[in-house]
Amino acid sequence: MVDRETLPGDSRTAGGVPPYRPLFNRSLDRIWDFVEARAGTSRWELRPQPDFTFNPSYWTGAFVANAFLVQVVTGLLLLFYYIPSVSLNSLGQPEAWASTYYIVHVVPMGWLLLTSHLYGAYAVFFLGFVHYFRGFYTGVYKRPRELSWMVGTILLVAMLGMGFTGYLLPFTALSVGATDVGISLTLSIPTLGQLTAPLLLADGTYQGLLSRMFAAHVVLIPLALAALLYAHVSLFEIHGIAPRATSDPRAKRNFSKEHDDPKLGKWFPKVFFYMTKWGILYAGLLFLIAAAFPWTLPPYFGSTSAAAATPEPDWYFLWLYKLIDFQYVSPLVAVGTVTVVLLFTLFLPWIDRPPLFTWKTHPRDRPVFLFLANFLVAFFILMTVWGGIMPGVLIPATMYGLYLGMIALVNVLLISLLYWRYRVDYNQRLAARRLRKGQGTSPGGSPVRPASSVRRAPAPASPPMPSAAPPAQEAPLHG
Repeated sequence: MVDRETLPGDSRTAGGVPPYRPLFNRSLDRIWDFVEARAGTSRWELRPQPDFTFNPSYWTGAFVANAFLVQVVTGLLLLFYYIPSVSLNSLGQPEAWASTYYIVHVVPMGWLLLTSHLYGAYAVFFLGFVHYFRGFYTGVYKRPRELSWMVGTILLVAMLGMGFTGYLLPFTALSVGATDVGISLTLSIPTLGQLTAPLLLADGTYQGLLSRMFAAHVVLIPLALAALLYAHVSLFEIHGIAPRATSDPRAKRNFSKEHDDPKLGKWFPKVFFYMTKWGILYAGLLFLIAAAFPWTLPPYFGSTSAAAATPEPDWYFLWLYKLIDFQYVSPLVAVGTVTVVLLFTLFLPWIDRPPLFTWKTHPRDRPVFLFLANFLVAFFILMTVWGGIMPGVLIPATMYGLYLGMIALVNVLLISLLYWRYRVDYNQRLAARRLRKGQGTSPGGSPVRPASSVRRAPAPASPPMPSAAPPAQEAPLHG
């Protein structure tokens, strides 16, 4: 790191940095260099990051990884007490529900542990959606990061699978009913539904279903998530963090480890402490919210008090459950729609590219995909709120057609206005730059020069020879 000179009479450096900080950072660098030299790990060191990336918007993926790590820790602690069995105890309660009740009411701070695990799952899904849509808006899926986008999309689906399998484990009336609806949707898929039925239903009993969900939630899906996360991080290390979104199609889309940016923060200590700071803040907020709003265990499956309960999933699946409440939308149509959206998302890097579209990454240069992103966000919010307010209520075709049509119309008008305003501003800046370079033209077609550049010159003795050099190509404006 570069030392800054200390201002006379000032205990701080010229850049406003305390004088002890460069010395502290150099000491940490030396410690890390020693560890690398002795462990022989310099070849797979996590890459340094440019200074401009050290703001939260560039680290949404790391926030998801931090939240997932907290889920792993709290989930492992819950395994000490949870019993995946539907057998009834002496009080006529399923062991799965009774062990969950024991965690909440008997285990010291068990209610905080279980509530934190539940709210942590909500946070993982929320941060995952934020990370996904940020990438959609800023075009991070464009080359050379196509495979990274595909792996990230599969990661998001796997996380939803974790939520689906974990929802059944308390074995409440709501969770069993919602899981039955989800399985019915899965079985409605032609061919694939018949293939997955034995894997989900086992021997057709609730014990078989609970055992399969428990195994998937604790072993199978976490292993898949670990492998996908490793692949995602490896691809990130290969290509580096995505540069800023730009209107220049020739802009470099990659950072090398050899000083593409003059200021690079090494993984240790700068990146490590930056991530640690946000991880501690996340864990503190999670436990604070869990302590303020503890989760209440619903009645167990089969109890008389839960007979009239409407099956309802957690919020991250409400949009899908509400979709099958639409008139004329069968489970097969709902699953088919979700499958089309998933395939579109998976192959988005090969759709949003020439010759149909552009290599530019700025949202203002991609109005079609800006519309799609806005529509998906609005659709997801509408369906989630709708499912929470009116669960299981049939929605007439005229109503959902009107709502979705209004979303699409407002979206088109807003994007058209913003795109028109951007083009006007772009043309004005382009004309001003040409005038500054003396390349503008008057209405009659003659060149226009700035007034300050007009000079009287003596008549040349002989006509000037025409220049053989071609005119310089106009470089695009960066945005």
